Amino acid sequence: MLTLDLTNAPRWHDLAPGVRVQLRPLTTALMVATRSDASVEATPEDASDEERAVAFAKALARRSVIAWDGVGDADGNAIDPSPEAIDALLDIWPIFEAFQLTYVSKGLLLEQEKNASALSPTGPSAGASATAKPVRKPARTARRG
Repeated sequence: MLTLDLTNAPRWHDLAPGVRVQLRPLTTALMVATRSDASVEATPEDASDEERAVAFAKALARRSVIAWDGVGDADGNAIDPSPEAIDALLDIWPIFEAFQLTYVSKGLLLEQEKNASALSPTGPSAGASATAKPVRKPARTARRG
């Protein structure tokens, strides 16, 4: 069952011990805006899937990160999110992976889920289970009289 969250409120996501980010909900508008982001569109056509994933994740993070805890500069002073700081945060492999798993993949899993359906019980894939029990004896026909 698909559960709708009608509050559409930002949520905190833990990305590493002591590091968490507050993110906007992963909405259709946010995904569409990210797909048309200049940095995503500037990705070369011959770029690998991994390079495209990094470009998309950074563009999405720049649009979705509202606040964070546990992120600081080289001197250990807390800093606010900025496009450059968000990109630098996602350059840290475990942070990138956590962002992908806790935020991006939830939207993608839902996308995959809607494309799945049971096999057709009458088509060439005939994979759905039968719901009727087999008949034990042939039915008797009524006498004509």
